[in-house]
Amino acid sequence: MRHGQANPIGHIDHLRELTSTGHLEAKAMGKWFNDFDIVLNHVFISPFIRAQQTAETLIRELNLPVKTKTINFITPSDDAKKVHDYIDGLCAGENIEHLLIVSHMPLVSYLVSELTADNNSPIFQTAAIAQIDYDVKAMTGRLVKLISPADLL
Repeated sequence: MRHGQANPIGHIDHLRELTSTGHLEAKAMGKWFNDFDIVLNHVFISPFIRAQQTAETLIRELNLPVKTKTINFITPSDDAKKVHDYIDGLCAGENIEHLLIVSHMPLVSYLVSELTADNNSPIFQTAAIAQIDYDVKAMTGRLVKLISPADLL
């Protein structure tokens, strides 16, 4: 998931906060999880403020306890291969059915390419989610859909 709409770039990047639209986008995506009865096992969140606020808003909409973890290497310029390796290591040791990663462009785009067999790097609208059907044993997946708040409103 890409974070919701944030204040303009003129601010210090890691301190940029969500706009009111960004909060509405995150809330809409939380509703999407509820509508499809998707129960998240884990949420990994970038340490940047806008990603933290996106995750908080989305999780509040779920009304369920969710394990969250701030991951310092899922910021905009981080390495998708490193994130892929981390996910594979985690999934090898735990039964994770639904994992959400709240991060940034371009990492989310590169991560979809890294995690899927077709190496597609989609462009994410704010608060968009790439749903990937991931095979832990094969360590690769298939992009099921890319959904954004605009698709829901």
